[in-house]
Amino acid sequence: MKNEEACLNAVVVDDHSLVLEGLKSLLGGLPAIRHIEAVRTGHELLEKMARQTFDIYLLDVELPDMDGLALVDAIRCQQPQAKIVVNTMHEEIWTIRRLAEARVDGVVFKTSDPGHVLRAVTAAAAGEKYFCPKFEKLLHKMDRTENGTAAAAETPSPRELDVLRAMAKGYSTVEISHLLFISENTVETHRKNLMQKFGARNATDLVLRALAKGYLTLPIE
Repeated sequence: MKNEEACLNAVVVDDHSLVLEGLKSLLGGLPAIRHIEAVRTGHELLEKMARQTFDIYLLDVELPDMDGLALVDAIRCQQPQAKIVVNTMHEEIWTIRRLAEARVDGVVFKTSDPGHVLRAVTAAAAGEKYFCPKFEKLLHKMDRTENGTAAAAETPSPRELDVLRAMAKGYSTVEISHLLFISENTVETHRKNLMQKFGARNATDLVLRALAKGYLTLPIE
């Protein structure tokens, strides 16, 4: 039976049914949680938010219909004080960077013990932040690497600049591969490196940041 002090409404957002039900069941054992909803897409959550609000949001950043961090921004616009915990399988450097910059109250990798989800949600409910040990470790390692080689890390290589210019012209990965005589995997690697170095969220944001920093000029040649 729920604790009489239970007062918080929570919602879990994940497009995998088993994960969704598992997380809902997991949170159901927390004394502070009164009611839990479960949805599979970002737009489904936004539709629910038009009718009701939640105190705690536990969500994945890889959703089938929208970028998870765009969803975080949408939640913050409607509920600045909402508590948001991200539960993700993505442990890449660029994802860690984006999560570190996002206004979230906790991050737990799906490879972590489920107990960390409980700790993160409990901390968020108490107005505190919680990041699983693996996230903290990778973030510390990334910060240490960037602090030691900041200039080199932020400067695009000549080949990355070639890819950047091609992206600015609107070429696809396949087209860039043919244009530069490199594999599609290599194009994607350069693309991800560029996103990381410029701290960009998407291709449009990347081009705008590159223009602002002088790496691109108009018209694109």
